[in-house]
Amino acid sequence: MKSVTRKYVEFGAFSLLAIAILWWFGRHLDWAEVRGSVGRANPYLLGLALVVISSTYLLRAARWSALLAPLSPASLKNLFIATTVGFGALFVFGRMGEVVRPLVLPMRDPKIRTSASFVTIMVERIYDSLAVVLFFAVNLIWMKPPSNLVSEFNRVEIVGVLMLVAVLAGALAMAVFRKYSTPLLNWLRGKLERRRFIPARVTRALIHILEQLARALRVLVNARELAVTIGWTIALWGGIALGNWLVFRAFGLQFGVTQTIFVLGWAVVGSLVPTPGGAAGAFHAATAGALIFLGVGLETAAAISIVLHIVDFGPALVLALIYILRGDVNIKNLRSRATSESDSDEAELDEFLQSEAFEPNALQKAVGN
Repeated sequence: MKSVTRKYVEFGAFSLLAIAILWWFGRHLDWAEVRGSVGRANPYLLGLALVVISSTYLLRAARWSALLAPLSPASLKNLFIATTVGFGALFVFGRMGEVVRPLVLPMRDPKIRTSASFVTIMVERIYDSLAVVLFFAVNLIWMKPPSNLVSEFNRVEIVGVLMLVAVLAGALAMAVFRKYSTPLLNWLRGKLERRRFIPARVTRALIHILEQLARALRVLVNARELAVTIGWTIALWGGIALGNWLVFRAFGLQFGVTQTIFVLGWAVVGSLVPTPGGAAGAFHAATAGALIFLGVGLETAAAISIVLHIVDFGPALVLALIYILRGDVNIKNLRSRATSESDSDEAELDEFLQSEAFEPNALQKAVGN
């Protein structure tokens, strides 16, 4: 009961945050001009952008299939349904809806363990985080800034170089951590246990999280599988960038690849804020801010951010509603799983991560077959 109450309180708090950010975002806008900008947008390009973004959910499902292949093969149809319903939940509930996607897949295919679903989602987050930071950082190095913002952009380029160094160092650190996780975690556990001011439960929680991460990274032990999943990731974010570029063109902006990736990077940062409505408010403010930096007018930037939000998140919500109304997803069963205590799921996850089926040699054999 306490867990459910806490979730309602968190949802209410994040909803208030979204309202506050939306108020701040729109308090000085000329809404008549915003509506005019939307009305002048090219509907055919917007329609094409919706098609492209919808296809990226299929790319996500294909990448998820590649990540699951050595653990528990799944049909592309079930993966696509789980992906769209999961992202629909993210749109409605914010980051609180993240648990929906890994729960829907085992509901659709009982052969897939919930633990395998969660583990591969953990790895997927790593792929996306590294991809977005890498693309954004490299893009800043050769991007040409507006003529009146050269001095300001020089500082942005420095940030880009630092981000690139940081992401490469992070990737190297994860590789080293995966290889030497057992001695590293034993050393860290000993260090923390000798610090009497650190509560024992905090030490256990931290070590538990790091153990899960180390075991999850074992999915990456096969070079061929790694190449396939990296390929799907490049295709996925290329598709998202293409959809965003079509929206910019629909509003008459002559943006190229560099400007598109620049705005996409800021939009992704905004989407990380855990407010309902697909990071409502934060997404709009971050996207509009990037557009204004590139010389777009205030009202036009606001109009583009609103339409881009609908294009990026709307298709998943529509598809999710279709699957729920068709009965492809049992919403009552899903709600029961999502609101239940997580102890049994955590125990299953630990059992799975430590099982023979999740050992590196077993994974390599599965992929090789």
